[in-house]
Amino acid sequence: MSLECRSWIRLSRHRQRRLLGSIALLACAAGSIVLGCGGQNTPPSGDSTAPGSDRTAKTATLETGAAMLQDKTPLAQIALYLNGFHVAKDDPTMQMEAHHYCDQVNQDFAQCVLYDGNTDAARLMGIEYIISKKLYDGLPVDEKAYWHPHNYEVLSGELRAPGLPDVAENAALKDKINSYGKTWHTWMTGTSGRTSDSLPYGPAHLQWSFNRDGEVDPRMIEARDQRMKLNTADARRDRAGMASAAEPQGGVDALRASFPQATSAPMGVRDNGDASTRAVPVITMRQPAALRTPR
Repeated sequence: MSLECRSWIRLSRHRQRRLLGSIALLACAAGSIVLGCGGQNTPPSGDSTAPGSDRTAKTATLETGAAMLQDKTPLAQIALYLNGFHVAKDDPTMQMEAHHYCDQVNQDFAQCVLYDGNTDAARLMGIEYIISKKLYDGLPVDEKAYWHPHNYEVLSGELRAPGLPDVAENAALKDKINSYGKTWHTWMTGTSGRTSDSLPYGPAHLQWSFNRDGEVDPRMIEARDQRMKLNTADARRDRAGMASAAEPQGGVDALRASFPQATSAPMGVRDNGDASTRAVPVITMRQPAALRTPR
């Protein structure tokens, strides 16, 4: 029996109830803060999460029991909620909002699960790994074409940490200056101007970052800001001082030809001249030899 369990047993029932009550009050207070500052306000687009029959009572009961009895240690490490925007590297007209739930494994590496909303109906649509400049600089040349730069996302005010006070948000995002993300979307939902796929069809799409003003669909930012009570322009002004720490990054110009009208960017957003980052990975399917059509 663990020390924590023995200590809990030694507490009187009255003290146990008081402690549980305090924990419940703190949880309710935390829930109120989240609900009031950007949580539970972005349902996925469409009428349902996915086609299928409603859960049965048996399934609901099993889930309730599992939630109480099974350990969820990997999920418990998720601590930071970020909201931002992605664009498919192989199709820059494919733009979407993404809700990131992240585990900062160490100072140089984070891993995030991505959803198309922040309600209980949100659909899991991808993953993102985030690395520091130190780790990026050590990548093989061909690998760098998979990793998008983050300086524009931070300095433009586009990337947000909903629910955090401005001071805490800026401190968290200052750590992302000069970092890079490798992002795959496995389910194309919530795509601006397009009908969402009802199921996760086809191969995953490698995502990229926006790196100049005028690349992202402004309707997405306006809708996000209104819904979550955020102000991207104010955040951009507040973060101007971070530009002094920003270094040139690979991939800033990777999609420049796709957005010829976009020319300006915040101070600190610069390409490092690595043209190899403009490569676009292509995912294909190979049929087994037995199924191939003879020529």
